[in-house]
Amino acid sequence: MGDFTRLTVSTSHLLQRVAISTVVNICRKLPSESPSPFMDAVPILCNILQYEDRQLVENVAICLTKIADQVSESPAMLDQLCRHGLIHQSTHLLNLNSRTTLSQPVYNGVIGLLRKLSSGSTLAFRTLYELNIGYRLKEIMSTYDISHSVSSTHVINACSSNQVHEVLKLVIELLPASSVEDNQLALEKESFLVNQPDLLQQFGTDMVPVMIQVLNSGATVYVSYGCLSAIHKLTCLSKSGDLVKLLKNANISSVLAGILSRKDHHVVVVALQLAEVLLEKYSDTFLNSFIKEGVFFAIEALLNSDRAQQNPVSGFIQGSSDLSQKPATKEIVKCLCQSFGKSLSSSLQTCKIDTDTVNILATRIKESFFGPEVFNSEKGLTDVLQDLKVLSEALSALMTVPIDAHVLHDEKFFSIWNQIRERLNGRESVSTFEFTESGVVKSLADYLSNGLYQRKLSKGDPECDTLPFVGKRFEVFTRLLWSDGEATPSVLIEKLQNSLSSLENFPIVLSQFLKQRNSFAAIPNGRCTTYPCLRVRFQKAEGETTLRDYSQDFVTVDPLCYFDAVNQYMWPKVNLEPVESVEAKDQAIECQSSQLQSTSISCQGESSSPMEIDSAPSDAPQFQGSQVEDQMQLPVLSSGSEQQKASSSEKEDALPRLLFRLEGLELDRSLTVYQAILLHKLKSESETTNGSKLSGPHYITYERAAQLGDSSKNLVPPESIEDDEYRSFLSYLFYHRLALRLKGSSPPAYDILFLLKSLEGMNRYLFHLISLGRITAFGEGRLENLDDLMVLVRPVAHSEFVSSKLTEKLEQQLRDSFAVSTCGLPPWFNDLMDSCPFLFSFEVKSKYFRLAAFGSQKIHHHPQHLSNSNGEGRPVTGSLPRKKFLACREKILESAAKMMELYGNQKVVIEVEYSEEVGTGLGPTLEFYTLVSRAFQNPELGMWRSDCSSLVGKPSEHSGVLASPSGLFPRPWSGTSAASSDVLQKFVLLGTVVAKALQDGRVLDLPFSKAFYKLILGQELSSFDIHFVDPALCKTLVELQALARRRKVFAEAQGNSRAAKCDLSFHGTKIEDLCLEFALPGYTDYDLAPHSDNDMVNLDNLEEYIKAIVNATVYSGIQKQVEAFRSGFNQVFPIEHLRIFDEEELETMLCGERDLFNMNEVLDHIKFDHGYTSSSPPVENLLEILHEFDKEQQRAFLQFVTGSPRLPHGGLASLNPKLTIVRKHGSDSSETDLPSVMTCANYLKLPPYSSKEKMKEKLMYAITEGQGSFHLS
Repeated sequence: MGDFTRLTVSTSHLLQRVAISTVVNICRKLPSESPSPFMDAVPILCNILQYEDRQLVENVAICLTKIADQVSESPAMLDQLCRHGLIHQSTHLLNLNSRTTLSQPVYNGVIGLLRKLSSGSTLAFRTLYELNIGYRLKEIMSTYDISHSVSSTHVINACSSNQVHEVLKLVIELLPASSVEDNQLALEKESFLVNQPDLLQQFGTDMVPVMIQVLNSGATVYVSYGCLSAIHKLTCLSKSGDLVKLLKNANISSVLAGILSRKDHHVVVVALQLAEVLLEKYSDTFLNSFIKEGVFFAIEALLNSDRAQQNPVSGFIQGSSDLSQKPATKEIVKCLCQSFGKSLSSSLQTCKIDTDTVNILATRIKESFFGPEVFNSEKGLTDVLQDLKVLSEALSALMTVPIDAHVLHDEKFFSIWNQIRERLNGRESVSTFEFTESGVVKSLADYLSNGLYQRKLSKGDPECDTLPFVGKRFEVFTRLLWSDGEATPSVLIEKLQNSLSSLENFPIVLSQFLKQRNSFAAIPNGRCTTYPCLRVRFQKAEGETTLRDYSQDFVTVDPLCYFDAVNQYMWPKVNLEPVESVEAKDQAIECQSSQLQSTSISCQGESSSPMEIDSAPSDAPQFQGSQVEDQMQLPVLSSGSEQQKASSSEKEDALPRLLFRLEGLELDRSLTVYQAILLHKLKSESETTNGSKLSGPHYITYERAAQLGDSSKNLVPPESIEDDEYRSFLSYLFYHRLALRLKGSSPPAYDILFLLKSLEGMNRYLFHLISLGRITAFGEGRLENLDDLMVLVRPVAHSEFVSSKLTEKLEQQLRDSFAVSTCGLPPWFNDLMDSCPFLFSFEVKSKYFRLAAFGSQKIHHHPQHLSNSNGEGRPVTGSLPRKKFLACREKILESAAKMMELYGNQKVVIEVEYSEEVGTGLGPTLEFYTLVSRAFQNPELGMWRSDCSSLVGKPSEHSGVLASPSGLFPRPWSGTSAASSDVLQKFVLLGTVVAKALQDGRVLDLPFSKAFYKLILGQELSSFDIHFVDPALCKTLVELQALARRRKVFAEAQGNSRAAKCDLSFHGTKIEDLCLEFALPGYTDYDLAPHSDNDMVNLDNLEEYIKAIVNATVYSGIQKQVEAFRSGFNQVFPIEHLRIFDEEELETMLCGERDLFNMNEVLDHIKFDHGYTSSSPPVENLLEILHEFDKEQQRAFLQFVTGSPRLPHGGLASLNPKLTIVRKHGSDSSETDLPSVMTCANYLKLPPYSSKEKMKEKLMYAITEGQGSFHLS
């Protein structure tokens, strides 16, 4: 140790590293009986923790962790470690703003070190409280993404240890329970807290809110158990009224009500224990809130269900490995209720919870604190709940009124809704329990949709005739809901989101127990797989006489294949009727084989390496089935791409269908074999407790299926909706309907999801629906002035529709290596992403999109400027090859066409270089896409709507670029126009370029209009979408529509003679006097057949004129252009994958951020090097200049430095490599030098100019004149 001391004090930095590494290696072999020689080195090691060398600090942290392990049984030695300053230095490392950033495993190890010290040393325990460790832990919990939290079946080691887990272990260690441990150390700790109540109060103030926030955000079973345990211990220890206020303000009652509905008994038991303590100590405070929030009703439901008597053995977690060691080959598995204990002894595998623990606790709470009359009578219902129940029943009764009685419906619904709104906005808040239990959600969804949302309909069904009335109901509801602005919609959305979080039980399926190995799948095509197969025995259903027996033995089935594939494989083998030819039979099997092989190729881009358990049998994946709750440790398998499913179904149509059942229940044919079995198992309550193996064996029966007509997942195709007024809204609402299997798993959640989808649709089509209401009101004479048609209401922010809990769940699922490597997710993710993508954040949707569209190779590839570890500015695209393309600046569109012809449909990353220039890589490639973007905006191409004021530059010099305030939208071309053929080719090329840019993660500079983005997403446009194309034209059309409606209403009601007397003038001018010709405004060459441009518009043909204008603007006039764009796009990847985004999100995906610089954050995201720091005068001058730049100058600067005038999503923070500014060393006189750049590295070489004015002059010259070529600098 003396030599080590001299080395670390007086030698070079390199020798210090060597010395520390030597000590770390020795510590790993340190015998437990002789740690004392190393205690002398602790002061020096603690001092090194202050260094900025990350590798040095991390090695020291590992060394100190090992020393603490060896002396953990000696309180005296632990106290000695504390006196050497180990606690102070370790907590300093936990500071989020620390100068030394530790790797995740070492950071977690430091938290674990503090836990070990606190566990065995009263001095450490006291020091942590005095240092206000609660504030530091709160920061970690608040900033750390909860979605990173892994399942309780992860091995806790240097590779996968979890930050939240370690924090919770430390928190629980800091809350002693002497009554349980009954030892002197615990008594001393508790005595300290009793004598220092302010410290415990501060700790609770820091930790309680953040732990409750974690409980509300989709946390795993393990994390939920830890948070509840910590809150329970804190409640037992605290005698302060401030804690009561904290728990009440955080609505702990609502949290407990949700927890009590979960399946895992460990979580339920600790929730019951917490509820009992709260009632014992603070009954006056929590008794009524427990009733209002549904806690007592959840307890009663527990007692009335089988869950109170089931075997409580729950999921097991694997023992922690030491920070400095490699993962052990065999991990210790222990029960969840032992997860926060000190020992990992195998003797602790036994669960502490008895079979009847839940029943005993629930019964005791019910009998001790609540009389039976509350459960058995109306006295247990709050006034708010009873009122809402009455209103719900009134709304249901309104369904009996004839659907076409508009006036009666409007009056009654207006009255009922106003009363509901008064309750929601009243003084007495409506709890989540009251809102869901009242039935208002179901009644409202049922009334608005006329019951259609619960039915599976197809085109031609009589119920489809009611769709116009459904549209009218939504229009009325929109007007009522937004009558006082966005306040009421926001309240309703918040209630629905809270209800969804409380009621949904969609499982997360993780695969950490899966052994990765080769297997052989006999069905459907006899091939090897890199994952385990399912063992299945197919049995002919009892009473089935038209099919033969398949086999008496078990067979292996590829879990990734669909039941359609199994059907194609089995039909020739079980069919009693002879197959027409051997070739036909072989062809049926071969087509499915090719389909499966394509699935395999798309899913095997990456190899995952899940943790293994030695005890796993050689023929089956292992998992703990009892772990299932919101998380389940099972392999996730792919649902495949939409194209593959479509291909499979087309081929399978040629064969009769077989019906497959498991335990008497039909399996969903639209899923993979694994997903269908998983969905079946999750519905079984016993599956959560018996730990059965999902790999099999399974007994599946088959029978001949009835030949049914086509049953689409869509409620009604858009073309079947004949009512033009509501067509686009109803198409959006019903075309991609909620999967009925969501209803089967949770009917209340299904109702909530539909109402949320309806509100999001109303919010999206707000201008449309409100305008329709105003037009109707004007037509009926309730509005007198055309100016009253103006819509001033604003939509609710999109973020309010995002479910943080579901987003967190999808984040967790996407981090599962097996799910990503097989491109697979549990069925409910795909169902919700298909029908309700607004529930998920843009970030998680981007990950899902890249997984679905490009496979696991691109899951981490964001659409932004990415670089590899060598700083070469190349996209991180897994194993995708790169291709170089030589472009010509003078013929940029021709170059783009050639590039797309060569590589558009290939999965390669394209890098551009220019003829006679030396630059290549990221910078030239981004500039190429920018130049192509500008070329597509040339008005001479005839692609976009424009007017004389929409040009930037000089068209005569071929440099004009359209700059429409509303964005680019296709110019209408009639089918007879000769120019349209060339335009269509340009749109095909544009679609291919856009798709390739998305695939490669390149940013484009194409300001499309919102309406064009809707067309890209496959949405229908209406006359009201012209507002996003030409607001002035839309305003005029709305006013003309109102006049046409008024004329029609008065003519039908009172005869033409009276209609002539009402005011049908356009702002005081007769329609005939406007001298409107039957021509498309701005495009006189467009033929509005069957009318000629000599026809004049009058009241009789006004409606025809409006329809002709709308048709030319957003329908037939642009239909071919949009189809051309989509066909070009589909050459790269299916455009349907974009449908999960809205228009703003798609713009961000394609074009990056709208706002370029947030000057308050610039310093945080710019790196200074090679002679410059953030305080250097030239750097300060540069930042001031950037702040003074207008938007166009900022765009020019960005293009000069990065090659693109736009930043990727996330702004400067997402720029990779980081924007780096270095000092340029050139000639003796730096005043004459110009700034230069390395665009591939986002590297600006800036001379040290003497003044800000000189710098701005040179910089402006460089960014305006220095672009357009790449040479050595």
